[in-house]
Parts: sequence; structure tokens; C-alpha cells
Amino acid sequence: QVQLVESGGGLVQAGGSLRLSCVVSGSIFSIRAMGWYRQPPGKQRELVAAITSGGNTNYADSVKGRFTISRDNAKSTVYLQMNSLKPEDTAVYFCNADRVVLTTTMGVSDYWGQGTQVTVSS
Repeated sequence: QVQLVESGGGLVQAGGSLRLSCVVSGSIFSIRAMGWYRQPPGKQRELVAAITSGGNTNYADSVKGRFTISRDNAKSTVYLQMNSLKPEDTAVYFCNADRVVLTTTMGVSDYWGQGTQVTVSS
């Protein structure tokens, strides 16, 4: 069983900062990439940022230069540092583990966290 637990969401004024954390646990052999997605009210879920096992990162155009994804392998944690927040960043943010290989079965699956609300007021 794999669990992803997000934290760090909240209410912040425009121009402010938040740092989201995602702790990954379980019988994991490998993970291809970790990502942060968001789903604004009434809209589809979209990729915000991702980091591969090799450390390569990619970002949505709308957050480039403002958001930074990073990871701490020792803590099994992925972070999303969000600066210069805008009202349009308001969404539920989800952590994703892509192509997780389990030590128990060697099966491959994707996993999601439960989401954390980020609200940016103008």
C-alpha cells in the first residue's frame, strides 16, 4: 500500500507564499516521477510541476519563475514552494506519484494524495 499525504495549504493574500509538502510512504521499489497537480473550481485537473527520479523538473507556463518543486529523498518528501501567489492559483493541489513499482508485487501504478486547498485572496 502506498500513501501520499499533502500538507501546507491555506489562505494567503496575493503576493504571498506557501510551501506544500507531500510525504510518500509504503513498500516502494521505485518511482518514475513525482508531481503536483491542481484543480481550480469548476475546471479540470492540470499539471503544475513535476520532478523525475533523475532530478529533471518541468513546470506549467503559468507558474514558471514563481513555483519550485524539490524533493528530500531521506524524508520521502516532495515540496512545492509557491511564491508571488495570484488569485488564479486558487485550487485544490494534489500530489501524484507516477509509475510506482512496489517491492511486494513489482506491479506498477500511479497514486494520488487527498489534496490540499490553496486559496489566494486579492
